Amino acid sequence: MSNLQLYNSLSRQKESFTPLDEKNVTMYVCGPTVYASPHLGNARSTVIYDLLYRVLKELYPQVTYVRNITDVDDKINQAALAKEISIAELTTEVLEEFQSDMLQLNNLAPTFEPKVTEHITEITDLVSKLIEQGYAYESAGHVYFAVNKFKEYGKLSGRKIEDLLQGARIEISDLKKAPEDFVLWKPAKDTDDVSAVFESPWSKGRPGWHIECSALSTKYLGKDFDIHGGGADLKFPHHENEIAQSCAAHPDAQYANFWVHNGFLTVNGEKMSKSLGNFITVKEILSEGVSGRVLRYIFLSTHYRKPLDYNFKILEEARKNIARIDNILEKFSGEIDKTQPLPAGFLAPLCDDLNISEAMAYLFALLKELNSNDDAEKLQEFVRIVDFLGFATKSKKVELPAEISDMAKQIQNARMNKDYQLADQLRDKIIELGYELSYAKGGEVIVKPKS
Repeated sequence: MSNLQLYNSLSRQKESFTPLDEKNVTMYVCGPTVYASPHLGNARSTVIYDLLYRVLKELYPQVTYVRNITDVDDKINQAALAKEISIAELTTEVLEEFQSDMLQLNNLAPTFEPKVTEHITEITDLVSKLIEQGYAYESAGHVYFAVNKFKEYGKLSGRKIEDLLQGARIEISDLKKAPEDFVLWKPAKDTDDVSAVFESPWSKGRPGWHIECSALSTKYLGKDFDIHGGGADLKFPHHENEIAQSCAAHPDAQYANFWVHNGFLTVNGEKMSKSLGNFITVKEILSEGVSGRVLRYIFLSTHYRKPLDYNFKILEEARKNIARIDNILEKFSGEIDKTQPLPAGFLAPLCDDLNISEAMAYLFALLKELNSNDDAEKLQEFVRIVDFLGFATKSKKVELPAEISDMAKQIQNARMNKDYQLADQLRDKIIELGYELSYAKGGEVIVKPKS
């Protein structure tokens, strides 16, 4: 149906993309662990997969995009203890900030955004299956995956089992049969908040990090799906472990056909780190007056597989270019005709492994032409491209149906009363009805139609 080419980390080469079902393309992307404010690295990854999502939606009639929310984790427990608040309060606060930040960056909402805590049954069922099939074992309330049982381990990262312990984030424990084995389930500690402790056949506790994505992707997309995305830092061990778990549980499955990984983000040439004082959150940048559109432009200014350095020069360049785009947008007063296909000169580069440089070159050639010529057809084409890229200005306030406005007020009241379960149920219902939510300071719930 399309001539989309994507670099597949599994084959280590660019391949023609052929979906399992041309009527419904399926994509899973690792979402945030909601223990701290989203940083620029989180935002870059989200914007990149939002661009891929938009390209897929342009090419295929339906795209199912799943981005999980990890809301149970050791880091979350530690952060909640440090702040002296409950885990529910922390994860709700951070998730709201993440969703609000991503809306500010003009990201489309995924089709599904499942929370780990709401899918414990699916996770424990998968762990049980791995034990039954001889790929996992229980040890003092823990459950571990036996890496040497899965003969294809290392096919994504290219690492051999004997090399795995070098530089890997692998827990050392006497409870394991082998040092490289990784945890699927762990028992709770005495200090753990009860809201983060779940029943299982092995102990009261919580899932390991890796098993979550295997369970959630399978539930929402099936044993086999088209694309799995995430940062390059997740390739090993997280994505390698996902493949092992999923293919061990379902021997007839391939799991993800394409593995897409985005490059790292640095700040002024150095790795972002709190110890270096260059750890920057999206909230901090937005509060300094940098618009979400400018940040989005920065994240899309470099090819997704290449490293991106955030610095003053790239920020000023992005500001200038967004201002140039806005100068042309001011000439347009009509409605964007989204039924018109994107021009081939713009879409073709994006179909070549998201070649953003050539796509941007097409946009700015059009911009240069419109500086001296107010051709209505070319202006419509320009606005269509700008809207597609997520660089258009925010739309005017839309009058919401009374039912939606009422649910928004109920969410606000539920959050004030710390009834997060009700607030989440109402939020999910509003999303199902075709709307997006964000949260303003002071707790106001902002609802708008999905882009």
